[in-house]
Amino acid sequence: MSRLSTISKETLNDAQRAVLEAIESGPRGKIGLAGPFGVYVRVPGVGNAVQNLGAAVRYNTELPENAKEVGICTVGAFYHAKFEFAAHAALASHAGVAADIIEAIRVGEEPVFVLDDERIAYQVARELLARHRLSDATYQSATSILGETQLIELVITIGYYTTVSMTLNAFAVPLREGMRDPFPDF
Repeated sequence: MSRLSTISKETLNDAQRAVLEAIESGPRGKIGLAGPFGVYVRVPGVGNAVQNLGAAVRYNTELPENAKEVGICTVGAFYHAKFEFAAHAALASHAGVAADIIEAIRVGEEPVFVLDDERIAYQVARELLARHRLSDATYQSATSILGETQLIELVITIGYYTTVSMTLNAFAVPLREGMRDPFPDF
């Protein structure tokens, strides 16, 4: 159960409604107040900026979708962010990430990767989350595999989804109907 008071589209003020309209008029579609968006619309000045960053990292990068989703799932699993992991595990699968990799990330085991871009996305995310920086070896490997532009995009994506995961966890944002709880012990 969410820690926040219940809101609906009908109870939003003009500024909040504008944020929701910005969210729903983009590539996300009619997502409504699900997930972090029900939090972000409450604070239009910051919430609109955050949702714009989210749209940029989801839809306006050169980073391959499979690698991006591995990075996002790694963040979601690290924070045990139920909504985030459940939503992005499905997107990772759709992007071609193998089910055994998604499951290993979920349970905190080291996945066995076939694709270098997925492996390095996982490694970059894990190092940033655990050590708060990248080793020289990981940085060199990442720039060799992804190039500088995609590495920058990956790091920004990891930062954004860290914000999303903290938002979801702080306010106990519930799963949508039909989502399976990936972390029932949390």
